[in-house]
Amino acid sequence: MTVWDRPEPPTRPVPLDRERIVAAAVALADEGGLEAVSLRKVAGRLDAGPMRLYGYIATKEELFDLMVDEVQAEILPEEPPGDWREALRGIAHGTRRAALRHEWLADLLGGRPSLGPNGLAVTEAKLAALDGLADVDTVMRAAETVGAYVTGALRREIANLRAERATGLSKRDWQRASGPHVTRMLATGRFPALTRAVHDGTHVDAETSFATGLDWVLDAVAAKLAGPSA
Repeated sequence: MTVWDRPEPPTRPVPLDRERIVAAAVALADEGGLEAVSLRKVAGRLDAGPMRLYGYIATKEELFDLMVDEVQAEILPEEPPGDWREALRGIAHGTRRAALRHEWLADLLGGRPSLGPNGLAVTEAKLAALDGLADVDTVMRAAETVGAYVTGALRREIANLRAERATGLSKRDWQRASGPHVTRMLATGRFPALTRAVHDGTHVDAETSFATGLDWVLDAVAAKLAGPSA
């Protein structure tokens, strides 16, 4: 029986339910990352005994599942999208905004699909946007491809944000500090393509990079949905 199917125990002194438990866990994770979350710490925040929580949640993994589902409620658009590209783009940008508010989300994206009501609603929205445009296997691969891009891009962006905090150096500061080493390495002539990228490439912010990559992935999906060229 999954956490979604298991009933909650009867109310007892110190009001407690999964909603309050998950809210406390999300707050702890927002403050200190997933390493700051344990059933003991959540119980402490709720002024409840740790053993009380086991009536509601059996493992920390179940708690993480509930936390992810809670945040996925923030991803779905309020207005129905106009077409499949707008729908998938909206979900992707909604996921990015949620991950920037809750950085730990990037650590839990990917892997097995979320089975909570909000997670299933997000999956339904992705598949519904593509429904009827191709056979079901193509639709599923298209949704998986967009999801894989979003997960990878967000993990990279969050990793950069964490590195800035850990080192005290912004991306630009780090580039300046690394500049002499990179210049020496490029001067060896061993990395001509990288040299052109460093000297001639346009450096953009994280949001622009995410949006551009997403559009390229959607272009590829559109080409696949259109079928083989004549």
